[in-house]
Amino acid sequence: MAVQVAPSALESRRSSRSSDPAGPTFVHQTGPSGPRRRPHRAATLLLTALIVAAAGSAGVLITAQQQVTRIARVKGLENVLSPPNANVENYLLVGSDSRAGEDPSSPDFGGIGGVDTVNGNRSDTIMVLRRDLAGGPTSLLSLPRDLWVDIPGRQNKSRINAAYQDGPAVLIQTVQQSLGIPIQHYVEVDFQGFKSLVDAIGGVRVCFISPARDTHTGLNIPVPGCFVLDGIQGLAYARSRHYETYENDMWKEDPSSDLGRIKRQQQFINTALQAALAKVKGNPLTAGDVLVSSTGALRLDSQLDVLGAASALRGAVGSGLKTFSPPVVGKTINGNAVLVFGAGAQAFVDYFSGVSNTPPVSA
Repeated sequence: MAVQVAPSALESRRSSRSSDPAGPTFVHQTGPSGPRRRPHRAATLLLTALIVAAAGSAGVLITAQQQVTRIARVKGLENVLSPPNANVENYLLVGSDSRAGEDPSSPDFGGIGGVDTVNGNRSDTIMVLRRDLAGGPTSLLSLPRDLWVDIPGRQNKSRINAAYQDGPAVLIQTVQQSLGIPIQHYVEVDFQGFKSLVDAIGGVRVCFISPARDTHTGLNIPVPGCFVLDGIQGLAYARSRHYETYENDMWKEDPSSDLGRIKRQQQFINTALQAALAKVKGNPLTAGDVLVSSTGALRLDSQLDVLGAASALRGAVGSGLKTFSPPVVGKTINGNAVLVFGAGAQAFVDYFSGVSNTPPVSA
């Protein structure tokens, strides 16, 4: 399993290919001598919040205002979103695995595929971002894709990631009605957007205590050490459900599957936030350029004030997010291997719904 550790703990095992104290960088090129692929699509609401909070100059704010007008809005969600809550404001963050727009010449196309191999829309990642209106910590709850729930409009239960096939409104209703967590805003980013986020901030540093791979997503870490992952390898890492490590002369797959992936995603997001903060603080003039490449593939609800939310989420920038995973139990229902909420799950619902301000304890 990948872990963040002190650089000195891995110093003796770093790849000899790089003398950079941060570790080697995985950078994909368009050809043997081609330039690094320029990020051109999307980042996330959190990245916008971070840039506005860190830079804060008039020029950056003007650029941000110009870019906000380019963000696509999902109409009709105001009919299903919850009204303002006195204690918390929740954002439903969805990573879409739509293959639309994927470049067949991209090095990771084989691991992602195109619309001819995977049709329609599915949610690859579902998270709830909780903003404490009293000024407490900003928190992130990851929901497993295999969580077995009632989906409005369907007669039988299904996995929660299937709700997105019926549209963002149905996914929002599923989280609110089946899980009991109110949602005030909706934020969606696709595969291209995730890769662009990572490339826009110069990559994300991840440390590995052993070689790692996922032959399904294309992740390939040949030696132990700390690496700066570019957008392509970053996506392969964050998507990995068949994560393997090389131990005792053999490859071993992580038995936790999607739950292990959730932990890696949470770690990756926190590290990415800190990397973006360092980049913008080190050179505030780069903030405008990053914003230009950070809004093209986002989809938001029509009521979300991006710059207002950015200002409100400043606390998540410097201190990082508190991450949570609800307790779940594996079951086989009608031949489906699924997950259901386990003992103690209500504490997570209470916290993210604003009923309680006491953070739950993740298993």
